[in-house]
Amino acid sequence: MDGDGFTYAEIGATRGESTEGFHRFRLRQRIGQGRELFERAGAEILTYRMQKGTGIFREASAAAAEPGSTLTVRLGVGPIGVIAPCRVVYVLDEPDRRGFAYGTLPGHPVSGEELFAVEYDAADDSVHGIVLAYSRPATWYTRLGGPVVRIIQRFVAARYIATLSTN
Repeated sequence: MDGDGFTYAEIGATRGESTEGFHRFRLRQRIGQGRELFERAGAEILTYRMQKGTGIFREASAAAAEPGSTLTVRLGVGPIGVIAPCRVVYVLDEPDRRGFAYGTLPGHPVSGEELFAVEYDAADDSVHGIVLAYSRPATWYTRLGGPVVRIIQRFVAARYIATLSTN
């Protein structure tokens, strides 16, 4: 664990660095087209639309994602769930990419980092939602869950991106 309380040392790994010992997951889906959609979706991601839209958002220390701000999400089904704390590692504010990445804090069932972003492709005016994660189990039940945890991760990532779609 690093000095900022993260449960992993590879801070910023979702920027593209290699992460040995982690499961890597990436989902990129088209959500529509146009610069207007890109701008709207980018702003919504920064105010936790993906987490709120899937019903897992609990609270955040800032109204919009900024480096160092914290948020908690509730992972689970029905009455069975766990509160998972995270901290924003960085914010993307590039001409054709917007979003943020957060890293796990003690109490989160996995250890790692997740990026939530939107990309604009000027070549065809398309807009894509992106979820990229590096993770490994941090609790006995996520270690035991193995492949099931990865299936759930893919399902939730698709739901995250669906919150941005206008199609």
